[in-house]
Amino acid sequence: MLTLQYIPFNEIENLSSERRIAKLLAIVKKNKIILMQGRLKSIEEAGLIEKTMEEVNKEFKGIELCTIYPTIDNNSKVTKQIKNAMIKMLMGDREGLTIIGPATVVKEIKRNPDKIELFTHSLASRRLLQGRK
Repeated sequence: MLTLQYIPFNEIENLSSERRIAKLLAIVKKNKIILMQGRLKSIEEAGLIEKTMEEVNKEFKGIELCTIYPTIDNNSKVTKQIKNAMIKMLMGDREGLTIIGPATVVKEIKRNPDKIELFTHSLASRRLLQGRK
C-alpha cells in the first residue's frame, strides 16, 4: 500500500532545523511519502541528505527528494508582480511543494512544467530492496 502524508507548513515552521529534519526522516522511515507545503532551506536540505546517509542500513535505503517551485511570469502586470512580491515576503519558505519518499518505495521523481511524475517500485522489487523475499 502506498501512503502519502501531507504536512502543512505551520506544522514545521516553529521547529528548529534539527527537529524539522528528524520529524521528516521519522515519517519517511515509516515508508510514507511526504507532501510538504513549502520547502526546506538549502542548509536543511543538505542536513536531511547528510542525516539520511548516516542512517542508511539494510532496512532503510535512503530517500528521494524533489522540490517544486511555482512558476514566475515576468511578463505579468506590475500590480500582479507587486502582489506576488508581498506574498513571498509574508509567506517566506511556504512557497512551493516538497516531496520526500523512501528509496524503497519511490524509484524516481520527475519534474515537468505541467506535471509531477512519481515512479514507485513494485511490491516485489520493494521486498527485494528491503531484503525480504
